[in-house]
Amino acid sequence: MSNDFSVLAKVEELADFFAAQAEEADALGRLPDATVARMKETEIAKILHPADLGGLEGSPVEFFKSLLAMGSRSTSAAWVAGVVGVHAFELAQADRRLQEEIWGANGERADTWTASPYAPFGRARPVEGGYAFSGRWPFSSGTDHCEWIILGGLITDQEGGIVPGNPLRHFVLPRADYEIDQDSWNVAGLKGTGSKDIIIKDAFIPEHRVINSADLGSFDLAKNQGRYDSPTYRMPFHTMFNGAIAGGTLSAAVGALGAASAYMRSRVTVKGVATATDPHHLFVLAEAAADIDASVLQYLSGVEQMWDLAVAGHDIPMELRVRARRDQVRSVHRAVAAVEQLVKLAGGNALRGGSAINRFWRDVHMGAGHQANQEDGMYQAYGLSHMGLPLPSSARV
Repeated sequence: MSNDFSVLAKVEELADFFAAQAEEADALGRLPDATVARMKETEIAKILHPADLGGLEGSPVEFFKSLLAMGSRSTSAAWVAGVVGVHAFELAQADRRLQEEIWGANGERADTWTASPYAPFGRARPVEGGYAFSGRWPFSSGTDHCEWIILGGLITDQEGGIVPGNPLRHFVLPRADYEIDQDSWNVAGLKGTGSKDIIIKDAFIPEHRVINSADLGSFDLAKNQGRYDSPTYRMPFHTMFNGAIAGGTLSAAVGALGAASAYMRSRVTVKGVATATDPHHLFVLAEAAADIDASVLQYLSGVEQMWDLAVAGHDIPMELRVRARRDQVRSVHRAVAAVEQLVKLAGGNALRGGSAINRFWRDVHMGAGHQANQEDGMYQAYGLSHMGLPLPSSARV
């Protein structure tokens, strides 16, 4: 298990490179190949990847800190790194046959990336040995650079009706079994993620490539695969997945703060005011910086507590899981509000094409709209937990 923060150091060393690649990613509508190559050099997507199959099997704290560092330069790069990194976390708990199909029996293909999304838009009809699977899914981040994909779907009967009980599964397919709609990604923010639509028509999915997401959330998969003794896989799945989304979003706020600060140092307004010394501008900067810094600390706090427990061999209590998810959501929205204040004061030139402030502003709003960052359900779950009441079955903690 990796115990140092070597990945974070590598990301920081490449900070200027990632920043320089961000505009090209937006223009391409996906990450440039050079960006992906350097991302793989940092091993950021291997932090949660099992050590016996070529990964680092390391600290989620380093994973999230590395996302923040990368995303404050190129949010699209961090978004993709977070998604594919969490997929390695999930696949480490899947059937061993599937792990070896993707990464090789000895991890010789450990740099293979897997895309998603998990939204249950697919329909899986049982056939001999597995399922016939069809559907269309939007928002497959980084998909052009991935050789496999995990897709959400519901099991049906032979007539197409959804079976009762818990029909939700994750279905894993190789690149040859699905189509990427290259014209489906036209958005305002996170352009460089290349989160395009996926189309499948009656692909055969063998049983060993199907993951019960409920067993993933309950740790049953980790225990069945002999992974639960590793602190990496004692971490709750929903903390990890939603944390990657929150981290990618929050990294854009950190980037916006840096870009706005740099802009203020030389800006003179149309009224002749030097913003670097103007009391009002400095007030807004200080308040926004404090809120974004507080958001980062709050975002990391729950994961750090969980990791300490996991390293000590303890289970993660539900109270902490709920609080960590509450904090992920709250940290994002506090940071977004802070970015709004910075942009409001920055003036029209800050929103011209090619401006880093413009890009981070668009990215942070796109990220905040992800389901993982929505407040209502998560705050309700926290409130119920705090009152000692049972959580709804829909709570993803």
